[in-house]
Amino acid sequence: MNPNGVTLGLAFLWAFLVALFAVPSVIYIAHLKNMLDLPNKRTVHAVLTPRLGGVAIFAGFMSALTIFADLGNGVQQLLAGCIVLFFVGLKDDLVSISPAKKLVGQLLATGIVMFMANIRITSFQGIFGIHELPEGISYAFTFLVIAGITNAINLIDGLDGLAGSIVIIIVSTFGYYFYRYGGSEYGNYVFVSVCVIGGMLGFLRYNFHKATIFMGDTGSLLCGFIVSVLTIQFIEMGVRSQMPFESTNPSVAVGILFVPLFDTIRVFTVRILNGTSPFSPDKNHIHHRILAMGFQQISTVLLLALLNLVVILFVINFAERGNTILIAALLAFSLVLSVFLGTYRSRSAQQRVAS
Repeated sequence: MNPNGVTLGLAFLWAFLVALFAVPSVIYIAHLKNMLDLPNKRTVHAVLTPRLGGVAIFAGFMSALTIFADLGNGVQQLLAGCIVLFFVGLKDDLVSISPAKKLVGQLLATGIVMFMANIRITSFQGIFGIHELPEGISYAFTFLVIAGITNAINLIDGLDGLAGSIVIIIVSTFGYYFYRYGGSEYGNYVFVSVCVIGGMLGFLRYNFHKATIFMGDTGSLLCGFIVSVLTIQFIEMGVRSQMPFESTNPSVAVGILFVPLFDTIRVFTVRILNGTSPFSPDKNHIHHRILAMGFQQISTVLLLALLNLVVILFVINFAERGNTILIAALLAFSLVLSVFLGTYRSRSAQQRVAS
């Protein structure tokens, strides 16, 4: 049984309006208490800007979901994990904390959904010839997936409106398939998707260029965690019902998450090859490279959103080819894109030296 459309609409509207009307208050308090993000050599913005937009997203999402949705099938534990990461992100936005402490918070949030709600990846569905996973490997791999996706969303948050736009695209795609194929088992994850979209759209009213507020780690960790749980439930829906893509749900999920996953893997690889820590911040993200080509912030955001949409359409339309073909195609495209970005970087560096 699919969720009621009217109730979904009310949940979306509630999340949207709460976030929309909360942001101005957050901006006011942030300026009043001087809780502002200082521009530096890594950032793109040039003026002091509040970075607590995640508070408004959290308020809209949490209030709408608890009012309108059934909290069964792991949603209650998802909310508990969201609360943990909300406060981890909030502390980081206010006083800054180490990556190790962030990881501890992610471990705690992940443990809540894994052990208390049994939300985990149980099968590779034939990728590399692997099907059902042993329980220990299942838990370990699930933690890596949740931490990886959470941090990928966190790392893509580098331009006005970029992370919010990518999150909306990803969550909308998952939400559509939960609505169409999830039935009563996954119906409450449609509400999760709708509430995220509503809260994010309310926030994006103030976050698109030129942004008057950033989501900060409060928002990016929260959204990344939600996206990771939706990803796992989408993959597991294929295990339990063979819907919507039979055994290719895992590779389709990778395609849906293409831009943040590609950016994170590429940046970490480049840092390691350069002999630096993979967690050492730099300006080598995909949005930095596109900006270096002469694109403006808005056009860069739109280009990356379009790229993610194109990859999603590709994996959806070629899902019947199987996991091996899809993963190989995504890897080949990633390699070509990485070479292009690296080559352009080398040429631009040579031009600066020559001048």
